[in-house]
Amino acid sequence: MYDAENYDIAVIGAGHAGIEAALASARLGMRTALFTMNLDSVANMPCNPSIGGSGKGHLVREIDALGGQMGRAADATLIQIRMLNMRKGPAVHALRAQIDRNAYHVYMKHVLEKEPNLWLRQAEIVDMEFSEGRVSAVITQMGARHPVRAAVICTGTFLRGKVFVGDVSYDSGPDSMFASVRLYDALIKTGASFRRFKTGTPPRVNVNDIDLSELSVQRGDENITPFSFDTTDAPVNRAVCHITYTTEETHNIIRENLHRSPLYGGKIEGIGPRYCPSIEDKVVRFADKDRHQLFLEPLGLDTNEMYIQGFSSSLPEDVQIKMLHSLPGLSRARMMRTAYAIEYDCVDPTELKATLEFKKTENLYGAGQFCGTSGYEEAAAQGLVAGVNAALKLKGEPPLILTRADSYIGTLIDDITTKGISEPYRIMTSKSEYRLILRQDNAEERLMEKGCRAGLVSKERYGRFVSMMEAVKAEEKRIAATTVSATEEVNEFLKSHNTTPLEAGIRLIELLKRPELNMEKLAAIDKTRPEGLSRRVTEQAEIRIKYDGYIKKQEAQIKKFLRAAHVRIPEGIDYLSIKGLKVEARQRLSGARPADIGAASRVPGVTPADISVLLVYIEQMKREDKNGGV
Repeated sequence: MYDAENYDIAVIGAGHAGIEAALASARLGMRTALFTMNLDSVANMPCNPSIGGSGKGHLVREIDALGGQMGRAADATLIQIRMLNMRKGPAVHALRAQIDRNAYHVYMKHVLEKEPNLWLRQAEIVDMEFSEGRVSAVITQMGARHPVRAAVICTGTFLRGKVFVGDVSYDSGPDSMFASVRLYDALIKTGASFRRFKTGTPPRVNVNDIDLSELSVQRGDENITPFSFDTTDAPVNRAVCHITYTTEETHNIIRENLHRSPLYGGKIEGIGPRYCPSIEDKVVRFADKDRHQLFLEPLGLDTNEMYIQGFSSSLPEDVQIKMLHSLPGLSRARMMRTAYAIEYDCVDPTELKATLEFKKTENLYGAGQFCGTSGYEEAAAQGLVAGVNAALKLKGEPPLILTRADSYIGTLIDDITTKGISEPYRIMTSKSEYRLILRQDNAEERLMEKGCRAGLVSKERYGRFVSMMEAVKAEEKRIAATTVSATEEVNEFLKSHNTTPLEAGIRLIELLKRPELNMEKLAAIDKTRPEGLSRRVTEQAEIRIKYDGYIKKQEAQIKKFLRAAHVRIPEGIDYLSIKGLKVEARQRLSGARPADIGAASRVPGVTPADISVLLVYIEQMKREDKNGGV
């Protein structure tokens, strides 16, 4: 072993969590090292090369509003993009893009290489040192000892990773890369508890072997909305996706070979994601379904590889080939990459604070699948929070704490650190009780000030946002003040859109509230509409007007919740000694160590009565501290 460079913060793993953690740390002035086993796997997408989707698109917008990189990278490398759920309300609208896998890697690697204060290193971290309850050094396989003041663990599915394909199993990370085995032994020294999860990926096939005429086409949007609020030139759709379905033959092949599945044979011990099951799981769990929809999506513009979304499996390779040939359009398909399941270790996220710092080890943070979540977007969101908070702590500044009331990132972190998880966690809009407020379109309004205050968002960018919001408010006032007369032209317009004609003049705002109408349609009769209004301004004005009553109601609910929820719980509080708390509540709260009353109220087994007792106890502690303990 030899003494190597000192760093303020070491980030272990250069996947989506590690990238955001390292960039945030470096941009806040910390000497940061980002360690990865292979520089050619930076920002790798071992599963589907896509970003966004329901709930996940919200996370990407929030990352962008806080000053993160994922949204900008997606806009720069996407090959198809769509806005999902457009037949529903704006709370569940969500961007999803198919990404050029290699271009994304190249883009992100170059961003990291150019960042001041950031050193990108190909080296496996195999050990860590701790001093006086905090992390003090990381050690590479080559024997380099790097003293550090903080570290962020972003090991993804590499930590004691093990791949399964039928009877074949071997230690491995994704894409046949080495597993991280020795680091697990180092992390055990923290006293934290770990669990075993699993995930999987489908086979890849060559598009030349697919009869696309048998498949339906899925195109991107005509009017494209980018992920990043800073993207000025709208991305361009450059590829199409296709849809096929499983058949009865597919299902019979799977049923006949379930005894060869490591999942059903008991070889796989890890718990998999309920919301992203393998195809064999789907066939067993949904036996009444005749078919399951599959999406064939390109891995990039410079490759013929196609990803079969919805077809992940750990069945033997020969069975996978038969399954492929049973799909419409794929009877001649040749498999380029075999599907596999992968088991890995992750920390119990209740071992972490809301800042994602370990409760038992100071200045050690976790993010991404290491914390038991699934998905690139969930990983990137946590990475940003962990990197920011590691840097802010070293700088002696207050942490960035996101809550359920201000973001999906806050919801995600609160869910995993407070409630805990029994399977890989995936964000969904249904997991937020405030989803009408937490829309993807208003992520800047909710979070950009926090990003600016933390130091990740420049004053220039924040100034552009403030100007945009002033334009939105001005447009709202104009719409409220504008009167539309009951002319023949206006009534013909209203009839053509299946809405009631006017008998007298009416304010434009009342017309906009009609479900049949929107700003785009009303432009035909809106004679006072200013020239050059951006889509974002008109979109925000419309949403704020159409959903005004619902938004105000939800804002009132949030204020009521925050009055009690914001009460901080002293870190050293001894729950076991609090009289009046049920035994279960004492045990649960002692394990979860919630940061505030809001988090405590969501700990399983803690009742409203327990919360009342806890509030009284905290108030009593404050009085005693004020009176000098008397």
